[in-house]
Amino acid sequence: MTLRNTRDDRETIGVVGAGAWGTALAQMLASDGREVLLWAYEPEVVAAINAERRNPVYLPSAELAPGIRATGDLGEFATLDIVLGVTPAQVLGKVLSQLPNTPRDLVLCSKGIEAGTGHLMNDVARSACPDSTIAVLSGPTFAHEVAAGLPTAVTLACGGGEAQWERLKPAIARPAFRPYFTDDVVGAEIGGAIKNVLAIACGLVDGLALGQNARAALIARGYAEMLRFGEALGARAETLAGLCGLGDLVLTCSSTSSRNFSLGKALGEGQSAADLMADRTTVAEGAHTAPVLARLAQERDIAMPIVMAVHAILEGENTREVVARLLARPLRAEQTDNGE
Repeated sequence: MTLRNTRDDRETIGVVGAGAWGTALAQMLASDGREVLLWAYEPEVVAAINAERRNPVYLPSAELAPGIRATGDLGEFATLDIVLGVTPAQVLGKVLSQLPNTPRDLVLCSKGIEAGTGHLMNDVARSACPDSTIAVLSGPTFAHEVAAGLPTAVTLACGGGEAQWERLKPAIARPAFRPYFTDDVVGAEIGGAIKNVLAIACGLVDGLALGQNARAALIARGYAEMLRFGEALGARAETLAGLCGLGDLVLTCSSTSSRNFSLGKALGEGQSAADLMADRTTVAEGAHTAPVLARLAQERDIAMPIVMAVHAILEGENTREVVARLLARPLRAEQTDNGE
């Protein structure tokens, strides 16, 4: 496979997925006058973006740049050298398999683990788009802030190494959107997936009115779980200590702007998981990641008590009883290899 090492700065970039995050990324990419092709599943979203310059379903606050054009036809992406995949994680493989399979840089922006297979998104994408060179964009990002042009820094993990980084950084970087390079694709993915589950836990703490001390402790102990799981799968600790791990964890565990935090808060306030998931327009990826993450941790004998607790609550167990079990765990040294 051969990809060009130099590209026209005005080259059209494709964004597959017009939820809040995909729309925000399209808006950021179009902020310098670049043309962006944005694929949406819903015909009404395509029509609204093209006619009204708004995405009324997923990001109604943003007036979209004139360079963004929406489409429902993935065939239009055949000639694009850079495509961002921004669908919900559980449908990413299905959608990407409909893309024309040509050599390109495919940047994954979906955070999660495929429920049926336990595969990370880069494995899903390689199966669906075997001719693509995979990168992962992850970090502390709220869609509405990116769309508004507020300062943001992210990790751009390039499976194609520095050569891919050199291709992608001029295409993706903007004055207020700063990517930082790593070649640790697994680490970037694991940070983004696990922080969603931990954000649900922090929302639970808020909903149960357990206090700021408890939330700070949960962030720290949750980060330890992230490290244990990541290192078991080959991620580097320094990656998880960066923007795509600890940085993203702090953001999503601290604000109701996080869908996962909001879900946990509602659970802590007594609403049922079934009702909350049925009533949500946007996806709280942590709810889908928690069961597969719990299964993988059990299979690999990785201690992840916070993840297990979130999974139990999502399965319908009594929230306060699950929290009581966490608080009753044996006291031990803070720094251990396996968390037990």
